[in-house]
Formats: sequence, C-alpha cells, structure tokens
Amino acid sequence: MSDEERTHRPNLSRRRRENTPAGSKKRRDLWVTAEEEAALVARAARERVTVPNLLISAALSEQSDSPTERRAIAAELMSLHNLLARSSNNINQLAR
Repeated sequence: MSDEERTHRPNLSRRRRENTPAGSKKRRDLWVTAEEEAALVARAARERVTVPNLLISAALSEQSDSPTERRAIAAELMSLHNLLARSSNNINQLAR
C-alpha cells in the first residue's frame, strides 16, 4: 500500500456518495410535488450534493430533530420567554 492510499483524505467537493463494496441492495421510489422537487433541488445545490444524497443524509442523521422534538423545544423556549418576561416585570415593579 502506498503512502497516498494510507493518507487518503475525502474529497470535500464530491457530490455522490462513495460506492459500497456490496453495492446497493434496495431501491426506494419517492413521489413529490413540483414545489417539493424545486425545494429539494435548490437545497441540494446549496449544499453541493445530489438530491438522493441529501435525502439519505437528512433521514439518517442523528443530529436532526423530529417535528415532535421541534415542537417540544419551541414550547420550552416560549415557556422560558414567558418566565423571563414575568421576572423583568417584577424587577421593574420593585425598581419603582
């Protein structure tokens, strides 16, 4: 094995995923509206990946929040906002 092969760094401008040794075993077809397709293509272009790569990475990402988690986070944020507003109101009343 040469030094270049051992110190191989991934190509950051690569749009396609690397081939797997066993190849792809499953195929999934996805139907989207014209607006959804345009949004997917625009986002994939922004992130410089293909649409299938964008969908797979978004679906398999551990860091992304589900809609339920996002709603819970938004509710917690609003709760903190209300608590801060009530506290600042009390501080203003004390200052007067």
